[in-house]
Amino acid sequence: MEVIVAKTAGFCFGVKRAVDKVYEQIEHAGKPIYTYGPIIHNEEVVKDFEEKGVRVIESEEELKALRDGIVIIRSHGVGKHVYDILEENGIEIVDATCPFVKKIHKIAQEQNQAGRRLIIIGNESHPEVQGIKGWGNDNTLVVETPDQVDNLPFSEGEKLCIVSQTTFNYKKFQDLVEKFSKTRYDILVLNTICNATQERQVEARRIASEVDAMIVVGGKTSSNTQKLYEICQKECKNTYYIQTLGDLDPECISSVRSVGITAGASTPNHIIEEVHTLSLIHISEPTRP
Repeated sequence: MEVIVAKTAGFCFGVKRAVDKVYEQIEHAGKPIYTYGPIIHNEEVVKDFEEKGVRVIESEEELKALRDGIVIIRSHGVGKHVYDILEENGIEIVDATCPFVKKIHKIAQEQNQAGRRLIIIGNESHPEVQGIKGWGNDNTLVVETPDQVDNLPFSEGEKLCIVSQTTFNYKKFQDLVEKFSKTRYDILVLNTICNATQERQVEARRIASEVDAMIVVGGKTSSNTQKLYEICQKECKNTYYIQTLGDLDPECISSVRSVGITAGASTPNHIIEEVHTLSLIHISEPTRP
């Protein structure tokens, strides 16, 4: 009987930094605190902040209407125009953008100035990708599938700079880069997938291939958790995606000999520990007749 918890499970550096910044403001700020969008993709964490008085602003209209308070920029980052709005209104900014995402914002500006069109490999609806687009120019495009590469309306020799959403599936990124390499575009590839993301995916794949059941813990809107689930499901058919302990049906793991547990970068340690404890209890129980 064995339960294996991934060493890479839980908060990454960027998420921990963002969460810590919010708690610092809760403790010391003497004015209203807002985050532009959920600070991270974990409903439990966001709910805890709301209970402590932190309000989530969801739209630019709300942002433009602010005349007082502190706005914390989410870990996923935002486009340049958001900073412009806040500065024009004299709103104090606390920037919790992940430093690895900030690096891509800088790349976007530099490569556009160098005459290259920015191509972002990622999910266009994800806030991180939307933020990166906001540091590029009007020619910036997002690509997620091989078909999209085939249908790009570029001429031979077009200068492209290819970057990635930090939480994108590393194998899919490699496949798309290989697709680009077979075109006649002038490409510069910068692998901007976070090292922690790559390590988390590699470890999750390995553990899933060795166990009878795999549990992936994380928010339903978390891109990196969704990628972990996809990876684990390919290696272990008994893979379960849960947000909290309450989502786990103990019967799913009561008759297996081994369970693996991994978690997205926005999953608090206490939730991982709760799932671990429950797994130990149920995997140790004798199978019911």
